[in-house]
Amino acid sequence: MRVLQLWRYPVKSLQGERLGSVPVTVNGIEGDRQFAIFDAETGFGLTARRVPELLYASARLRADGGGVEVTLPDGSIADDDRALSAWLGRLVNLRSTAEDSTRRYENVVDFEQEKISKWEPFNGAHGAFHDAQGANVSLMSLATIGSWERRRFRTNVILDGDDEESFLGSRVGLGDCLLDVGMHIQRCVMITRPQPGGIERDLDVLRTIHRERDGCLAVGATVARQGMVTVGDCLQPA
Repeated sequence: MRVLQLWRYPVKSLQGERLGSVPVTVNGIEGDRQFAIFDAETGFGLTARRVPELLYASARLRADGGGVEVTLPDGSIADDDRALSAWLGRLVNLRSTAEDSTRRYENVVDFEQEKISKWEPFNGAHGAFHDAQGANVSLMSLATIGSWERRRFRTNVILDGDDEESFLGSRVGLGDCLLDVGMHIQRCVMITRPQPGGIERDLDVLRTIHRERDGCLAVGATVARQGMVTVGDCLQPA
């Protein structure tokens, strides 16, 4: 299996950047999920589960190493918390992983009845702003994606071939890196959300994954050895 695409999402739940090559650190793809937007009143980290409009903004790391640049849906640059708050209609703060803060998010209990369903809080991972501690690099093959739009799943590494699940429980080499593939990635209502470029709201995506794959799609890994990964690199047993 070879790497077809590499993706980084500097701000949790915003659109990200397609890369040709990238360093992989102990926290995952360098710069991935290094920032997140938090509701100043509730303290919860905001995600597209609760605030779907987040997916209509995008983020990229600044070339000078000076943080992140957020582009709002109207094309303007949000250069401070005030601009983000005005866009979202609530007081928010953009935080980086350098800040020692509580990582609390929410997930809807019943995505079929979202308007009346309860929302459950959960604790996110340490380090980068991932939901689960056991997955700071995500991998998925074209065969697994099938006819679905790739961008729904926000995967870091898109592979040719199929059966990435065969690597579960093992250590693999990818470019200069070693990854420990340790978990299935559980999917939530976020993958049903509309996105720019004609991606519509579609509950059938999540219904199908629950029915056919026990709610999981793609695999997650942690980094055993840091290094560079480049499009075209092979994924293989270490």
